[in-house]
Amino acid sequence: MLEKKTGLVSGGTGSIGRAICRKLAKCGMDIAFSFHRNEARARELAVEIEGTGRRCVAGHVDGCDKQSVDAFCAQVEATFGRIDLLVNNVGMAQVLPFALIEEEDWDETMQVNLKSMFLFTRAVVRGMIRRRRGVVLNLGSIAGHRLLEVPVHYAAAKAGVTGFTVALAKELSRYGVRVNEVCPGLIEGGVGANVSERQLGLYKQHCTMGRQGKPEEVAELVAFLSSDRASYINAQRVVIDGGL
Repeated sequence: MLEKKTGLVSGGTGSIGRAICRKLAKCGMDIAFSFHRNEARARELAVEIEGTGRRCVAGHVDGCDKQSVDAFCAQVEATFGRIDLLVNNVGMAQVLPFALIEEEDWDETMQVNLKSMFLFTRAVVRGMIRRRRGVVLNLGSIAGHRLLEVPVHYAAAKAGVTGFTVALAKELSRYGVRVNEVCPGLIEGGVGANVSERQLGLYKQHCTMGRQGKPEEVAELVAFLSSDRASYINAQRVVIDGGL
């Protein structure tokens, strides 16, 4: 259902981002992804994707800089002709108690988690509006919606992903563009690597599946929501947390 389509994944070198890129390529999509620091891992992923017979564009992008984002998205459109899917996966978390959060910490967390989503989406959806077709998926977190021991600024940013998703879904529905949020629980790697043993134990205790999720499980959900099989799913926050 995704053959001959193209997808852009922001933040493609993290554990969830890599899994999403691999899954979408396996489903037949040509893939573009951005990275910020890990160039060696980006090269490895690009080679892996191209080894499946799919085209791949990897770009070193500052997700908080308009010119950087716009230039990369324009490059992807020029290479592939269009972008059918945008996965906003760029994100960051700082493990800090509220009393120790400085203004700079707050600003950086909001910039990386929210401004990057805004910039990538604005750059991509104009083409989707012209074609009257497309899918935007935003990676949120249960941290923004559950009573959990998580950094306040991270929770606030991830709650903002939901507001962005539902408002944008309403606005773009007239153009045939679907917008949804994938809301993971505690996933192996990435943010999940920073939790303490105590927090991990509590999560497993209260999670009906009794374990962390795997990046590949998030990728499976992303692939489904990206496809025409999910054509009647819009403006939703789809939780994948093992039943917390």
